[in-house]
Amino acid sequence: QVQLVESGGGLVQPGGSLRLSCAASGFTFSNYAMSWYRQAPGKERELVAAISSYGGSTNYANSVKGRFTISRDNAKNTVYLQMNSLKPEDTAVYYCRAALFTIYWGQGTQVTVSS
Repeated sequence: QVQLVESGGGLVQPGGSLRLSCAASGFTFSNYAMSWYRQAPGKERELVAAISSYGGSTNYANSVKGRFTISRDNAKNTVYLQMNSLKPEDTAVYYCRAALFTIYWGQGTQVTVSS
């Protein structure tokens, strides 16, 4: 069955870094565009970063440009989100999403940025 399993979340101080991973199984990962979304309490889910199926194209929310980097390793069926210079407003549950003709979501991983 299809699975997207996020990991790497946690508590970090402002200015710190985290690297999220999303391990995929049950579908042909290299065919799918991958993205990271986040949802803060009381807010709608929003796109953070996206990467094309073979990694040639990326795009980012304005709020994270220059701080976050999305990448993928198709040999490992994994997509990553490197998050640097974290701010308290980055606190949210981060979700991995796969999209082609069907959309799959992971269960989410909590990121908390606080001193």
